[in-house]
Amino acid sequence: MKLRITIEGKTYEAEVEVVEDAESEPVYDSYPSVPVTYSPQAVPGSVQPLPNDVDADDEKVCHSPINGLVISVHVVPGQTVEPNDLIVVLEAMKMETQVTARHKAIVKKVLVAPGDSVKVHHVLVEFE
Repeated sequence: MKLRITIEGKTYEAEVEVVEDAESEPVYDSYPSVPVTYSPQAVPGSVQPLPNDVDADDEKVCHSPINGLVISVHVVPGQTVEPNDLIVVLEAMKMETQVTARHKAIVKKVLVAPGDSVKVHHVLVEFE
């Protein structure tokens, strides 16, 4: 097979020989399938209780769902909250997360203030 190539205004002719056809590409065996098994296990040290964590029912406390910074607190001790009432606003990676009440309760203690750093599962508010 002859090819014609032009470089910087000069034309060159070259003879080219095809050594291999595309049809002669090697064929590879596929990998045998492996059965998928998954059994979730706890990661050691993934959730460590913090000093102010309370060993109470989830009905009696409100935990932080994320690591972040407390932006604002919307409850005070003695206040009654209804389901979905705003309790605390947290910020993580410039995104705000609103923490809301899951059930009707009376606020016993507020354990955080704006500017506090919290970790996942940190107790934010205790209920009566």
